[in-house]
Amino acid sequence: SKDTASNAQIMFLALHASGLTLIPVSIIAARAAVRAENPTDIFIPCMIATFAATMAAMILVSLRQKINLLQPVILAWVGGLSAIIALLVVYLTSLSTDSVQSFSGLLSNGLILGIFVIIIAGALYKKIDVFDAFVSGAKGGFETAVRIIPYLVGMLVAISMLRTSGTFDVVINGFKAVFAALGTDTRFVDGIPTALIKPLSGSGARGMMIDTMKNYGPDSFAGRLACVLQGSSDTTFYVIAVYFGAVAVRNTRYAIGTMLLADLVGILTSIGICYLFFGNV
Repeated sequence: SKDTASNAQIMFLALHASGLTLIPVSIIAARAAVRAENPTDIFIPCMIATFAATMAAMILVSLRQKINLLQPVILAWVGGLSAIIALLVVYLTSLSTDSVQSFSGLLSNGLILGIFVIIIAGALYKKIDVFDAFVSGAKGGFETAVRIIPYLVGMLVAISMLRTSGTFDVVINGFKAVFAALGTDTRFVDGIPTALIKPLSGSGARGMMIDTMKNYGPDSFAGRLACVLQGSSDTTFYVIAVYFGAVAVRNTRYAIGTMLLADLVGILTSIGICYLFFGNV
């Protein structure tokens, strides 16, 4: 029925919510605003974390929908990208901490510049007016915004209740107590608030990220982790509210569970990759 999410819609939203980020411009800008020593040093960790989340989303939905991923084209693309990421991680593990940060900054800046050049070159080759194309794509934005206002109001009220009730503080203190009892490093816990609120609100997560950088420093482990967590996935419930709300889908089937599992993969990858890049900070 029309109010039930289709397989294609679920796959699209799961991939969208996993938030494959090419250039985390807003995160880099936020780091620059709080005077991080190298605002772009989180670019490579963000790229790896968001790639892992996207792959998890694709695999989880494919398994549920019984999609054969062992097709030559899919294997070539996914295998090739995975191999590049794996080789990058292996290479980075062989470097010293200073070398990792230096290499990451250099590669990040080069990739960002390269992506912009490719976009412009592609537009010139196809003889496309980039600005006109952007305006054309944004024409329906206002009408869509009006349709989803009721869904967003409900979601924002829920977020406000969670923040003002002290729920996040209880959760964070609980995390710290558990991992401290296990004798493990607890620095990552200070960046977790960003991960907890990200599925609910992008602006809320951004606020948490900035707050973490201000409290612990933009170049601290927690500050960098918060930035990577911010870039590792999209706002799951916001995405659901916007897209399913716009087409009046009420039965989301297994979409939410799958998207949250992909978010979890992104969070775990973010933590692990931050220890690799910034563990000695």
